[in-house]
Amino acid sequence: MHTKARGNIAEDRGCDYLRSSGCRIIDRNIYNRFGEIDIIALKENVLHFVEVKSGTTYESAVNNITRSKLQKLNRTIQTYLQQKKLNGDYCIDALIVSDEGIEWIENITL
Repeated sequence: MHTKARGNIAEDRGCDYLRSSGCRIIDRNIYNRFGEIDIIALKENVLHFVEVKSGTTYESAVNNITRSKLQKLNRTIQTYLQQKKLNGDYCIDALIVSDEGIEWIENITL
């Protein structure tokens, strides 16, 4: 299976997981000149910008979240917030989707 197809399946599973955890999915696959936001979800008046990483194991997926990736994601989020004129609470999360299951890591930082 191609990487893009695997990523789409992981994002679909991630959205289902977030919905079952009380989130409302606001948007997916938002692109701007800095990068991509995989999922934007809302839970308890907090926007969650969610980076989805998939792999056969938790370790193989989580190790793909690098400092550089988080910096690009942060620039992408800042541009999104400015374009949408949003100034509420938000956090950056990761969803690790592996053969072992799904793990939601909330409020990851640089």
